[in-house]
Amino acid sequence: MKAATQAARDVKELLLARPNWTLAVAESLTCGQLQAAVGAVSGASAYFRGGVTAYTLDQKVQLLGVDRRAAKRVNCVSSAVAEAMAAGAARMFGADFAVATTGYAEPAEAVPVPFAWWAIARRQGGRSQILAVGRVECPGATRTEVQAMVA
Repeated sequence: MKAATQAARDVKELLLARPNWTLAVAESLTCGQLQAAVGAVSGASAYFRGGVTAYTLDQKVQLLGVDRRAAKRVNCVSSAVAEAMAAGAARMFGADFAVATTGYAEPAEAVPVPFAWWAIARRQGGRSQILAVGRVECPGATRTEVQAMVA
């Protein structure tokens, strides 16, 4: 969690460098750990609008506007799902930026190595633009280690 806390401090610096920039979070794989890291930094209320842990397909669709058919084809784990989650969180919370995570915390059928997709969205004028998207692989890590590494 140390690395996540340092990253959250770095995010604070970036957001406070511009007046009124705000952040929201949408999580699946990380189960609230990203929100907890952001909220653990003193002064987070100045920029952190909130977050949601949407663990199921139904919740990703209902809360974040993820396309059901596309997400179902990939078991809710893809760069496109992470991007839709980030855009949905920015919209839901009215935030300038949003971060999202989705992935596999453990090996599963056809998934030999735990991995996650993350995305960062920027919302301006009611529209979202994806700024960055990436994949984190966690070979040999336990479930909780994967969640912490991704957060």
